[in-house]
Order: sequence, then C-alpha cells, then structure tokens
Amino acid sequence: MNNKSKYTLAILLALSIATGCSKGEVAPSGSPTATATPPVSLGSPTPSSSPSPSPVTTPKPSIVPTASPSTSAVPPKSGAIQVVAKPESITVLVNKQNSLPSSYEPTDLVYPDIPFIFAEKNEKRKMRKAAASAIEKLFAGAEKDGIRLSGVSAYRSYATQKALFQRYVLKDGEEKAKLYSAVPGTSEHETGLAIDVTGSDGKCAAEDCFAGTKEAKWLETHVAEYGFIIRYPKGKTTITGYQYEPWHIRYVGIEVAKEMVDKSLTMEEYYKAVPVTK
Repeated sequence: MNNKSKYTLAILLALSIATGCSKGEVAPSGSPTATATPPVSLGSPTPSSSPSPSPVTTPKPSIVPTASPSTSAVPPKSGAIQVVAKPESITVLVNKQNSLPSSYEPTDLVYPDIPFIFAEKNEKRKMRKAAASAIEKLFAGAEKDGIRLSGVSAYRSYATQKALFQRYVLKDGEEKAKLYSAVPGTSEHETGLAIDVTGSDGKCAAEDCFAGTKEAKWLETHVAEYGFIIRYPKGKTTITGYQYEPWHIRYVGIEVAKEMVDKSLTMEEYYKAVPVTK
C-alpha cells in the first residue's frame, strides 16, 4: 500500500470514530431533558397546597360567636344600664342594670277581677293577661285560708313611673329614693307582671309595717303555688338593690317560681346576673 492509500484509509477511520461519538451524546443529553420534566410536575403539588388556606379561613367564623358572651357580660360594667332584648318575656329580668325600652307598653293588659284599696278604674289596676289570671287565683286561694287581700298598685307606664320617681327624689333625695323606687324604665311595674299587695283594710299598704302581718306570712308561704315570687326578699338588698318589700310580688310562672323559692334565689341569682350594687 502506497503512502497515498494509507493516508486515505486513516481519514476514513477517523471520520467513523467521530460519527459514533456524536450519536452517543444525544441520549445522555435527552435523558436530562426528560428528568427536567419532573420539576415541572413538582409544580402540581402547589395547587394541592390550596387546602392550607381553607383550614386557616375555617376557624375564623368560630371566633365571631365567642364575642357574643363578652358582649352580654358588659351590662354590669360601671353599673351601666342596658335595654332588655325581649321586654314581653314572662321571665324578663328588669332591675337597675336592665331597663325596658321607654316606648314599651304591654299589648295584653287587662283588669284582673280583684279588690283594690282605691275605687278608680285606672292603669294601676291593670296586669298582663297571664299575671291577671294568676292573681285572681291567688286572691281566691288566700280567701279560702281566711286571708283577705287587696291590690295597691299593679301596672305603671313609663310616664307614671317617671313622675313618681321624681316625686320621691324631691322628698328624700336621689340616693335614698333609689332604695325603694325605680328609675323610669327599670321598674317591674312597667312589665305588667308585678303588683303590690296588702290586707283588705288597706293598712300598711306598701309600708314596712306590712312585714310580719298574717297577709305577708301567707304570701311568703304560698305565692309560688300561683307563679309569683317575693321579688325583693329579706337580706338580699345587696343583690337586688332594693330594701325588703314583702308586698311586692312578681309573676314568673309556676315552674320558675317554685324553683326560685325552693332554692331561695332572687331573679338576679337565678339568672346568675351580677349583683346590682356590686
């Protein structure tokens, strides 16, 4: 073989080797491209991370209800007065911290068929229908036991209570007046569910001397049987805010009345309300 043939053969061999090497690099370079695809697919879990916001937003609604109890706990603060939401409720709590709306007037006021210490037929004779029916039965029950009762004062409008309270303030000063009379809007008489009671002779009507009378003793023993309570019992002034009033009875319904009397509870204690003078 001459030198020219050897040279030609060497060139052909070199070309053959170069071609084989270039084909082998295509596959490796292709496989990295394929492995690059997973990083793209790794992006797909990102949408699946969307559930994480939903757990965050889900608890938020539960935070709102927890605010309502704290709102209901506001009234006792600094002796503030709040207006009751359901003034028509038979068991509504009305006291120095819980007021009726100034425009409230019961829609079912009637005249109970019982004697009063006065002859006029005015608003002081009225009571709400359920309470009126109950007081008629209470008076009848007392009479069977030889106790004759008379009404002193039942319903009072906001305007009447306002005039009455102002009169007491002029007489004894505001601080003392608040021990036995209510600021307008906070009187139980405005509910149409309360009544002051005395003996048929009218003596000691809404007076301290009524305490200890046979009529007062009968009321204390039997009012719950007819759905009433002695609203301002003895020894509870620091809780109710009022002095002992054995003549002031309040209708709450038989079931509630019996429970309160059995447990010696005032309405404030029954509803776990903060004592009005604290």
